[in-house]
Amino acid sequence: MTQTLVKIRALHYRVKEGDQTRLILDGVNLEVQAGESVALLGRSGSGKSTLLNLISGIDKPNDGSILIDNQEITRLGEPALTLFRRQHIGVIYQFFHLVPTLTVSENIALALELNHWAPRDIKTRVDSLLDQVGLSLLAKRFPDQLSGGEQQRVAIARALAHQPSLVLADEPTGNLDAQIGREVIALLNRLVTHEGVTLILVTHSQAVAQGANRILTLEQGQLAERAGDFAW
Repeated sequence: MTQTLVKIRALHYRVKEGDQTRLILDGVNLEVQAGESVALLGRSGSGKSTLLNLISGIDKPNDGSILIDNQEITRLGEPALTLFRRQHIGVIYQFFHLVPTLTVSENIALALELNHWAPRDIKTRVDSLLDQVGLSLLAKRFPDQLSGGEQQRVAIARALAHQPSLVLADEPTGNLDAQIGREVIALLNRLVTHEGVTLILVTHSQAVAQGANRILTLEQGQLAERAGDFAW
């Protein structure tokens, strides 16, 4: 029986712009099943990244609820939310956000150390992920010694390191050229399938979105399911 991992109900999010209030999300509802991959498309400014930030608990909605693995994160205080995110969610950013003073292996190990993994288990997990993302020979390099594609591979390994139930990817190919972007998204899809992780991916590219089980668009604060090619 399929388990619902993410359940969003009647989600509203508004922002103040001067004297005006702009509605970004207007009663959004969404269910994502465990092990599913969902791509979220939309125009610039439509609220895609905002929705991802709400799911991760970085932002708070004005109204509505978000449940992840039966935990209503919208009711959690900041300490409990930080702990939940650290244990259950992995995030991949467009601009990598690696720690510049840590090596490749240290960046990947960081989430495991925060979750109090044993040193031997950390080494085993990091070595395995480095092999899977093809960076075993670069383990001791620092982020500024890597190409953009290599940095994003590290970021993918870091997001998956602590074996989260949910990975959120915000334009993971947006800072890469087309060929490297295709390689990175293929790697991401392969790894989340191998790990059995649920993926919600924000992208502006229909080609990237095609690798997901479902494609959703966000328009005028509402989600809609799409299939095939479509124009805005």
